[in-house]
Amino acid sequence: MNFRRSNRKFDPAIEVPDHVIENSLDRAILSPNSSNMQLWEFYWIRSKSELERMVPLCLNQQAAKTAKAMVVFVTRKDKWKERAKWNYDRFNDLVKGSPDKGQKKGLYYYKWIMPLIYANDPFGFMTFLRRSISFFQGLNKPFYRAGGSANIRITVHKSCALAAQTFMLSVAAEGFHTCPMEGFDEKRVKRALNLPRGAEINMIVSVGMGTEDGIWGPRYRVPKEDVVFVR
Repeated sequence: MNFRRSNRKFDPAIEVPDHVIENSLDRAILSPNSSNMQLWEFYWIRSKSELERMVPLCLNQQAAKTAKAMVVFVTRKDKWKERAKWNYDRFNDLVKGSPDKGQKKGLYYYKWIMPLIYANDPFGFMTFLRRSISFFQGLNKPFYRAGGSANIRITVHKSCALAAQTFMLSVAAEGFHTCPMEGFDEKRVKRALNLPRGAEINMIVSVGMGTEDGIWGPRYRVPKEDVVFVR
């Protein structure tokens, strides 16, 4: 954790072996995510020509100019039906004869609950339904407060960010450095990756062997007592 820093300038003489990225992507896939929907995609930018193409799209940052590799972390909320069915099928594969209580819950969850949470329509009926259910069910007991598409969008981005953090920690464990970048032209990056309208860029992580110049200063954090509260 202490080794991992956002390094903004990488050593041009040191390459990053492919296995470092491959291992770290494998580990990123193991990251926790909401309802195991895995609504993410990871685009490994490896070739020199593609890296050069990405530099202006990342606003010519040093972290992009000197990167030996980049990974674009993409959310795919639009694939919820496909991923819900995939999970349903996995549960169904476990059923031998009549499903037990836990298997019934899993099958019900992915067949009915996921569509209720993720589905949207141009008139907002599903949003109204979700908010109505949350309101009435939550009157007398704790209940999941489902809402509009923005709620699910936030959930999907949180899951993707967890994967990005796993990736960066893995790269650090392999002895290399990363820099998560939010400064990029999302429309042009989506066009470069040929992504559909429903995809969104969560972040772009550049990878390399960091340099002293790439660290802008000591790591400052606000006092622990300002952010950690024990009840």
